[in-house]
Amino acid sequence: MTADVDTVRLTQYAHGGGCACKIPPGELEDMVRGLTGIAGADLLVGLDDGDDAAAVMVADGLAVLATADFFTPVVDDAYDWGRIAAANALSDIYAMGGRPVLAVNLLGWPRDVLPTELAAEVLRGGLDVARLAGCPVAGGHSIDDPEPKYGMAVTGVGDPNRLLRNDAGEAGLPLSLTKPLGVGVLNNRHKATGEVFPEAVASMVALNDVASRDALAHGVRAATDVTGFGLLGHLYKMARASGVTAVIDAAAVPYLDGARASLAAGYVPGGSQRNLDWVHPHLAAAVDHDELLLLADAQTSGGLLVVGEVPGGTVIGELVPRGDHVMQVR
Repeated sequence: MTADVDTVRLTQYAHGGGCACKIPPGELEDMVRGLTGIAGADLLVGLDDGDDAAAVMVADGLAVLATADFFTPVVDDAYDWGRIAAANALSDIYAMGGRPVLAVNLLGWPRDVLPTELAAEVLRGGLDVARLAGCPVAGGHSIDDPEPKYGMAVTGVGDPNRLLRNDAGEAGLPLSLTKPLGVGVLNNRHKATGEVFPEAVASMVALNDVASRDALAHGVRAATDVTGFGLLGHLYKMARASGVTAVIDAAAVPYLDGARASLAAGYVPGGSQRNLDWVHPHLAAAVDHDELLLLADAQTSGGLLVVGEVPGGTVIGELVPRGDHVMQVR
């Protein structure tokens, strides 16, 4: 029986929400360990360091970037979910220093349970954000799925000599974050209570295009976006790949209004705790467990984590020569 379009809460039809429904990072690394794909001289970025998109050289001065990202509903509003999912998928291209040029939709829909009108709203939201990015959406693929899922596969282009990579961080450079943290706990609270957090939605639908261009203009070589593995998870992958130690000043990290209150009330996504469990052996911390949970909070369509300074970004730490731990939080 199909639900009434006016009363549907999409988050109640999913076991997880947003990027918090990712396979845990440690489990994922075990799964893909030993998978090398088809190596080639033109492959610039592949599986090795957990970068945000693959990159291949197709001509002198031109690299093609490819990524795919989709997830279960993170908010109840279908149009907003579509916008968030599209911004999140496009972000992988921006995080590599590229420009998206083509996207295709990926949709799973429980067609006997949820109205197709809601699916159309999801797709409309994705199309509107892609239009803001100047990225055509040309078709895609859909399946009848017990859980609603939506995202995009995105193709981009970039300068092969100016890609933003996980392995290019250098000691002595600052770390900057371009969006506040906290959408994980706020989305979890939204799912549990129905409360709406407009500031969180506005953050998630915002594109990372300007931050990416600013990073390139300021000579940045290393960056990633902060999504399902949290700030600590994505920073760990970057510091590990670059052979440095990342030092975070916890007091400098910006958060959305309500994030700390939501944590205190117990609205912690399971993915956030799994993120912290994964990085804990590689971390020296002078802050309490709750602070670390916020730093590991599973984000959806988060900002860029940049090795360097960019306009509008907040400096939250620095890279130093590799010490006893891959990360420190002070």
